[in-house]
Amino acid sequence: MNNARYAAAISLKKVTDEGGYSNLVLNNTLEQHNLSSEDKALCTAIFYGTLDRMVTIDFYLKKLIKTPLKKVIPFTLAVLRTAVYQIKYMDKIPNSAAVDEAVKLIKTSSESFNASFVNAVLRNFLREEIPLPTGNSLYDISVAYSCPAWIVSILIRDYGVEFTKNFLSASLLPPPIFIRVNTLKTTAEKLSLELKEQGILVKQTSSKNALELNSAGSLESISVYKEGLFFVQDISCQKAIEALDININSRVLDLCAAPGGKSFSAAMSAEKGEIVSCDLYPQRVGLIREGAERLGIQNLKATTADASEYNYTLGKFDRIICDVPCSGLGVIRRKPDIKYKPQDSFEELISLQRQILENACHYLGKGGKILYSTCTLNKAENRENVDAFLKEHKDFSLIFEETFYPKTDNADGFYAAVMKKE
Repeated sequence: MNNARYAAAISLKKVTDEGGYSNLVLNNTLEQHNLSSEDKALCTAIFYGTLDRMVTIDFYLKKLIKTPLKKVIPFTLAVLRTAVYQIKYMDKIPNSAAVDEAVKLIKTSSESFNASFVNAVLRNFLREEIPLPTGNSLYDISVAYSCPAWIVSILIRDYGVEFTKNFLSASLLPPPIFIRVNTLKTTAEKLSLELKEQGILVKQTSSKNALELNSAGSLESISVYKEGLFFVQDISCQKAIEALDININSRVLDLCAAPGGKSFSAAMSAEKGEIVSCDLYPQRVGLIREGAERLGIQNLKATTADASEYNYTLGKFDRIICDVPCSGLGVIRRKPDIKYKPQDSFEELISLQRQILENACHYLGKGGKILYSTCTLNKAENRENVDAFLKEHKDFSLIFEETFYPKTDNADGFYAAVMKKE
């Protein structure tokens, strides 16, 4: 069915019921359906918007449906969720259209027997005023800001109630788009002019090679992207790489490199050096190679390697990038499906993070530096890991540390620490 609402609902079902990654699921769905550019945009808006607001949407649905939501047939539930999102959060879609289209989707599916049920639930939602909770309990904040209570509890523990509410509020807004200028081919000034000529608004930033795009469609389709004049990278990542102080002759190891952004930034600083970019999965290593080729980077070697296991054949390095797997709580506005991953899946991460950081130090030469970074705000994955490492390694000292926040830094939630080996 070539329908934007159907594509959004079926994508949502694949994420919530099959554990798919939102970006991969949506890309696959759009490839499989012959949608116009307008319908692709509508599908994307409904899909990501529903994921963003799903905790709140389920709060509404639980008020209207006597059956526990887990017992509602998955596609029917996906259609209900996407319809409630359209009614509550999409001003340009008439409420009647959202309801009618939802009922049509059910009628033409194998769950057609639920058409009257869907119609009744949505009509009741239009009639009833269901207030959101306004208190500061875990439940209240979870519902009001559409975030699972266990994540809310981590944020409150580490930062307090007001910060948590501000962060979660910002996570429901569209994220900024930053790019890193490919200084091997152009300058920020030249690229800014070329982007403006293609109708893309550009804003300068505090980082000399970072530009913020105030409006952008599909960046991969524009000529300056195809020519390799930039790649997308958040300002927080760019500043973290700057803090690593890579020089023109540095030999740099990126242990968890895919899709390659930090390696690419390093390569542009170490033009006469060498970058070794590692990832556990060959397919992801292939993405690094493709990115380096598009950017015209010659001094990067991408290879399959386990970041937690020492490989003496790689040799010693002047700089090491250790951007470890993490809970991703700092980027939920870009990847809202992170909020719905099982809590248990995050609890094993800290042990792995420490193992990778411990392994990294074996590659570092005297006077070298390690960048330890995550895209989470969970302090147990950030400063606590760094403190534990420094306690065990007296020959290392912390020379840079910064946590970036969406509200105050206009950046992803991101942690970076640079440690030097004496």
